[in-house]
Amino acid sequence: MKIAVLGGGPAGLYFAISMKLRDAAHDVTVIERNKPDDTFGWGVVLSDETLDNLAKNDPVSAERIRAHFAYWDDIAVLYRRTRTVSSGHGFCGIGRKQLLVLLQERARELGVDLAFETEAREPQHYMERYDLVVASDGLNSKTRTAFADVFKPDIEMRACKFVWLGTHQKFDDAFTFIFEETDKGWVWAHAYQFDPDTATFIVECSQETWDRFGFGAMSKEESIATCEAIFRDHLGGHALMSNANHVRGSAWINFPRVLCERWSHANLALMGDAAASAHFSIGSGTKLAVESAIALADYVTSEATLAAAFEKYEAARRTEVLKLQSAARNSLEWFEDIERYLNLDPVQFNYSLLTRSQRISHENLRLRDKDWLGGAERWFQVQAGSPANTARAPMFAPFRLRDMTLANRVVVSPMAQYKAVDGCPTDWHFAHYAERAKGGAAMLTIEMTCVSPDGRITPGCPGFYAPEHETAWKRLVDFVHAETEAKICAQIGHAGAKGSTQVGWEDADCPLPEGNWPLLSASAIAWSEINAVPKAMDRADMDMVRDQFVASAEMAQRCGFDMIELHMAHGYLLSSFITPVTNRRTDEYGGSLANRMRYPLEVFRAVRAAWPDEKPISVRISANDWVGEDGVTPQEAVAIARMLKDAGVDICDVSAGQTSKQAKPVYGRMFQTPFSDRIRNETGMATMAVGNIYEPDHVNSILMAGRADLVCLARPHLADPYWTLHAAASLGDRGVAWPKPYLAGRDQLYRLAERQEQMTGKV
Repeated sequence: MKIAVLGGGPAGLYFAISMKLRDAAHDVTVIERNKPDDTFGWGVVLSDETLDNLAKNDPVSAERIRAHFAYWDDIAVLYRRTRTVSSGHGFCGIGRKQLLVLLQERARELGVDLAFETEAREPQHYMERYDLVVASDGLNSKTRTAFADVFKPDIEMRACKFVWLGTHQKFDDAFTFIFEETDKGWVWAHAYQFDPDTATFIVECSQETWDRFGFGAMSKEESIATCEAIFRDHLGGHALMSNANHVRGSAWINFPRVLCERWSHANLALMGDAAASAHFSIGSGTKLAVESAIALADYVTSEATLAAAFEKYEAARRTEVLKLQSAARNSLEWFEDIERYLNLDPVQFNYSLLTRSQRISHENLRLRDKDWLGGAERWFQVQAGSPANTARAPMFAPFRLRDMTLANRVVVSPMAQYKAVDGCPTDWHFAHYAERAKGGAAMLTIEMTCVSPDGRITPGCPGFYAPEHETAWKRLVDFVHAETEAKICAQIGHAGAKGSTQVGWEDADCPLPEGNWPLLSASAIAWSEINAVPKAMDRADMDMVRDQFVASAEMAQRCGFDMIELHMAHGYLLSSFITPVTNRRTDEYGGSLANRMRYPLEVFRAVRAAWPDEKPISVRISANDWVGEDGVTPQEAVAIARMLKDAGVDICDVSAGQTSKQAKPVYGRMFQTPFSDRIRNETGMATMAVGNIYEPDHVNSILMAGRADLVCLARPHLADPYWTLHAAASLGDRGVAWPKPYLAGRDQLYRLAERQEQMTGKV
């Protein structure tokens, strides 16, 4: 084949090498606009896994690369005059220039034609003259731009400013993060050694801090001098250096996140940053480039046509790229939002940084550095009020709200059962909730219990409005208090426009075949085209419903519930006032957020006045309507939480969505936790995290990083009422309380867990 490679970075060079290794007869030309030793950046990072892949593909170049690696195992975080070091991370770095030199030498040995200082012509020129064209022409790919209508690139310029520098200061003992507070804002550096004499030193800050410094008006030399002054205490008298000689001005840039819908067209394929970029904070850009080069070379060699090769190349690499891009997005967003974490204790700040990409979990950190994580866990327990040197995972730390103390941080989330009769809970509810109260969670929350018959979601939903309801709920609460250590919370709500529908296992959210009741909502907007149009509430309706909430709270108090939660999420009545998707009012209850919150806050204040001072109240909100700027956004959710906190709400149960049929949620592991994280760390309000949380690792990571104070699990508790007890056994924790009749089962579970640990070599 006659092959043209546009771009002489690691991706292009390694693809050229790979093709020549597969068939020396291939005629491969690499076209690069820069000189052989021009490069942006200083060092690159590769993992052991990537090195193994390189060695399998080309042992010769892999060995040469390995000979120039600088290895380090530690991550050091310098923050608020504290240096925190954790180990077991296993990085290796090499100078980008050195890597290019080695790849250039190997390419020449194999007969690749390297055309430096050659400006590539339009891609069509090469497509007509070569059998295969590979465009590895970087983040600002001209090839991608030329065929933008085909590749459909999604290019997002991220928020932070950064400049890629180097220094002769040594950071050979650890990959180092340095956070410096200045009078113009926080500035931080990512620093790591890549050869015996030189380290990469990437300086980063927010746009606002960058503007206050005036970096945009500085020359490159002035900008470097300013950075040297900021980090003088960490540079040991050494200068900062730039090798971006071709860049005018201060050389600061914003990171462009690139992802193309397609990576190929006719006989042309995109590779490396031209196809997809990953933020430098996870060190995976070069990894993606060289592993994509190997994959494309394999498929071009093995498949009968280029079309088939490109199809397999995209299918194979897209999954890995998207996975790494997701981790990179999490990481860069942590740095973009860093100011919300700058009040954290150094221990928690370090943990939050280490787990920012969600690729490193709690137990993975234990494998990396058991001593450091153990110290962090003891710190967490002390903050929670446990005795000094308590060695337990964060999920087993106590938590206090007003006069209510929880034994741990696990909550059984509300789960609709649809088994009530005329609003009255039945034996099903007693068995369901009693079983989960015995399962070790610190608190269980009953499903949304409605304030009136017309406030129910379905005919199977329970209520707090009739004497028989009080009798049934009190029986359950008395059992929970007598037989378990769990607390029990009553979630109180009104269905609004989502009411009078079929139970969950029928046609959910669809109207009843017959016997529908009238609906109320903030505005006369139906939940869907098949649901009834609700009445827009007038003042008399608002007074009536407010008083129904108060009466329900008073009933919950007589039943003995430890806490109540007002449901202001998921498109139900109070939620319909909060979100502009369903609140179209033109009076004092519509329009601005302050107006939209007016009635929900009125209901809360009335309930708070009727609820005992010593008992807490939670509010559940939808922190993202998933409809863009037309609905509640995560930013507006922070303002909502502040209003709730100022009104006296004790904790925010942070959910999302279910407020509109037009919602386009982004699902995934712990997908709603970022909303809890943001609210907790921007408002200082206690939060509960929910949403696809199902492993002890998830719970511990969320808590230890300060992303929530309590963690709610729903479906895991449907599958396993004893989820918390089983989680404790799996973690080797013997401090949870079991029901006395079940102690024999506990002892057997512990013995089996110990035997499994011995067999797998954990102890």
